Amino acid sequence: MLTILPSRDAFTIAVEFSGQATKDDAMLLDNEVKQRFLEDQKFNILAIMHEVDSSTFKRVTEGLKFDAKRWLQFNKFAVVSEKTWLEALTHLGTFLPEIAAKHFEKDELEEAWTWIQK
Repeated sequence: MLTILPSRDAFTIAVEFSGQATKDDAMLLDNEVKQRFLEDQKFNILAIMHEVDSSTFKRVTEGLKFDAKRWLQFNKFAVVSEKTWLEALTHLGTFLPEIAAKHFEKDELEEAWTWIQK
């Protein structure tokens, strides 16, 4: 389940996620982007990830529809989680052109906000 959180930054969407990714989650995030940003405007995502179901990886295709649509708008992506597989996945994002991605431990939320606002 995806929850949109209050953001500390006008250019950042803050979300909290637990469980399994769904098509509704992707639509919720897409609607948030549509409401806050122009079609070509850059934005960041700060994602606090909790008990993520490993089968969610199979549902990534739903999220990829969102990602492909918004690909050129991504600027920074911060993941706050204690899950090692999410850390590895976050590091894969550093290979994507013009997108900065970084993983933070569960107790490093303030560091994540500082990094994303630079």
